[in-house]
Amino acid sequence: MNPKDQRRMSRIRNLGIMAHIDAGKTTVTERMLFISGKIHRIGEVHDGNTTMDWMVQERERGITITSAVTTFPWKDADLHLIDTPGHVDFTIEVERSLRVLDGAVAVFDSVHGVEPQSETVWRQADKFRIPRLAFLNKMDRMGAEYERAFQSLEKHFAQVMLPVQAPIGFEGAFRGVVDLLTGVRTVWTDPEDPTACEVLEVASPAEEEVAARYREKLFERLADLDDGVCEKYLAGEEIPLDELKAVLRRVTISGKAVPVLIGTALRNKGLPPLMDAVVDYLPSPLEVPPVLGQDPRTAELVQREHASTEKLCALAFKVAMMEDGRRMTFLRLYSGKIDAGMELYNATRKLTERPSRVFMMHANHRERLESIEAGNIFSVLGLKLTKTGDTLSDPTAPIVLEPIEGYTPVIKMAVEPETSRDKDRLDEVLGKFRDEDPTFNSFEDRETGETIIEGMGELHLEIVADRIRRDYKVPIMVGKPQVVYMETLTQACELESVVDRQADNESLYARVRLRLEPGIRGSGRVFENRCTVPLKPEFVDAVRDGANDASQNGPVGGFEATDFVVALVDAEAREGASTPVAFKMATAMTIEKALAGAAPVKLEPLMELEVIVPDEFMGEVIGDLQSRKGKVEEINDLATPGVREIRGKVPLGRMFGYSTAIRSMTQGRATFTLKFHSYDIVRG
Repeated sequence: MNPKDQRRMSRIRNLGIMAHIDAGKTTVTERMLFISGKIHRIGEVHDGNTTMDWMVQERERGITITSAVTTFPWKDADLHLIDTPGHVDFTIEVERSLRVLDGAVAVFDSVHGVEPQSETVWRQADKFRIPRLAFLNKMDRMGAEYERAFQSLEKHFAQVMLPVQAPIGFEGAFRGVVDLLTGVRTVWTDPEDPTACEVLEVASPAEEEVAARYREKLFERLADLDDGVCEKYLAGEEIPLDELKAVLRRVTISGKAVPVLIGTALRNKGLPPLMDAVVDYLPSPLEVPPVLGQDPRTAELVQREHASTEKLCALAFKVAMMEDGRRMTFLRLYSGKIDAGMELYNATRKLTERPSRVFMMHANHRERLESIEAGNIFSVLGLKLTKTGDTLSDPTAPIVLEPIEGYTPVIKMAVEPETSRDKDRLDEVLGKFRDEDPTFNSFEDRETGETIIEGMGELHLEIVADRIRRDYKVPIMVGKPQVVYMETLTQACELESVVDRQADNESLYARVRLRLEPGIRGSGRVFENRCTVPLKPEFVDAVRDGANDASQNGPVGGFEATDFVVALVDAEAREGASTPVAFKMATAMTIEKALAGAAPVKLEPLMELEVIVPDEFMGEVIGDLQSRKGKVEEINDLATPGVREIRGKVPLGRMFGYSTAIRSMTQGRATFTLKFHSYDIVRG
């Protein structure tokens, strides 16, 4: 790598903002953009005019629905930021964003601490080994308590929490922070200006006591993590600030520890130090491991260093239909360089495409470029066939990276156009939604002829229906949401089928013997080749494909069958008569018979439920959950006196209309979140 490229990449920070819904992610992002000079007026979520929530549906509802990308400068760094949704229905947006990021800022509500979706996004960051910072937001709210919020992080997460700041003032009197590395006390003096601050010489005894206690905790934990700090700390020596920051950076990037910062984004306090911490402690592309993939020609593992001089490697992590109707593909470029119009090889789909234009994005605004180098997150027009999770590479050095996993839809709804002439247009629009959202599906019901859409929750499908009407101008009627059921088998079964017939004056022959065995819940369909008879690879592939196709309609209710093992135990082919089609037909016949004979049962989605409820309504809420076949697993005390947290699991089919019911039961004082846990056998 040449020195110029190294300097450029060392300044890049690819980070995401992630949190539970309403923790303040978008407000934090808006302040960062303003402080950096990227925007010149601060928008507010409650006013529906923030930069990153640009969709009409986001502005009306005050929530983030789709992840949005922006780039802005801070100090001597270039921050490439993705603002992700907090609602569980749109968790795929977090998943695919974290897949291409090098670091993250996790935002928490200081009143509530760690909330259900906070845990979900944290686990997603763990999955991709993303270094992160924690930001305790809303420190000015009634009930906000630094120590309790900090302890909530320690309780729920495995990483070492490093308090790098302590508060000055509490709840409504919160006005600044103490930097525990330097001892500098900063207070913000203008609630309208996040940059207006001054250094405070003296703090109250209570504030000093908290700062001293957490400074001791910080240094003790750094000493446990680093031998150099340990020696100086035990010897009572002064540790240079540069050394402390270097250790903090090292343990953060390694994933061992998480620096914890505090502030209140809505009141414009604590944001510049958070931006400093992003630059100081989160990695550049040069500080993360090379990406690993597979050479599709040889199946060997290969890697790409983060450098513009390496062979090209990029991951398509998002496809979106923009306001002008154009198909935009968002990419992370790990190595090499992309020019507008150059040939890119989609190694996942084995096809070639050419990006017509290259852009750096600022929410829904674009800055056109002629070329772009490694380390960047950007978008391109002109890729017609590339989908989420595809790898783009140099045609002479193909590489396939690990794909982005989707989620199984758990709720469905019938839609139909108001007039028959709009049917083709509706089908086209639904195809675009399938293209851009891996958690969305649509199909035509074979029995009723209805068009069915599937998604992650009621809000997900509500947004889709709204966009069909408003963005694509297709008038539609919608049915009531329904549960997406599945099927599985509960006994092992072994059967065989033979295809021996003439078709178009050609002989077709295949004998297939399969063993079906119950699998682990959530394992999906697993194919195993246990056949000792030599069989052509294309015949084995045909058996696998035939098993998948035949499992789409189970014997119980026509639902997809899952969570079982399909083992090919024996097969017979005849020279000149056996084809992949014959093996696929024989497999389908065997699967149909075997599923029916293996004691099939229906599966339903089981949801994780969290309810925040005042004590006085506890009995009624718990009784209602039990009537819905729910199981209460935990009842926890919360920071706010007189309020409890109920956690448990409940069948999704019993939860339609729950928002209205719980408002009625608790006079509108309870809140709840619902997220998919697993499929389980329908009981009762």
